[in-house]
Amino acid sequence: MEPLIEYLARGFMVMLAISMPCVLVAAGIGLVVGILQAVTQVQEQTIAAAPKILAVFLVIIIGGVGFIRLLTNLFSDGVALAFNIVPKNETYVLSSDYYKYTAPFAGEMKDGFRNKQSVNDIMKNPGKLPFTDSQQSIKYLPSQRNPVPQPDLVETKKILGR
Repeated sequence: MEPLIEYLARGFMVMLAISMPCVLVAAGIGLVVGILQAVTQVQEQTIAAAPKILAVFLVIIIGGVGFIRLLTNLFSDGVALAFNIVPKNETYVLSSDYYKYTAPFAGEMKDGFRNKQSVNDIMKNPGKLPFTDSQQSIKYLPSQRNPVPQPDLVETKKILGR
């Protein structure tokens, strides 16, 4: 469990490392514009938006390659963790025949061919359906439709103009 928690903590640190420069620049620009507005007594809220947007955009452009490297390293470590460390740790992985002896949704599953045929048997007989009984196969019937739906009393009066 420790490697997963460490990976989660590293993900939070990468998130902070990517977002912190943008947030700090936006806060700094907001502070400077706020001071200028207080000195000039111009109290317009939209004046601060454009410099903040431009500054954050420049930070993303300048630090974009570094941000991508951080995310790429995090992703590659996550893949290595998922495919190299977790499968080798016996406390994380269920045995390969776990579902053969358990039926977590037995009341909901009505398919009946669980543990009856293997994949190899199905692949050798491609035309044969993997049902254990012919009663278990789903029968598709046409839907019950009336040929011409009849209008109700109110619609009939409107049609006839009464």
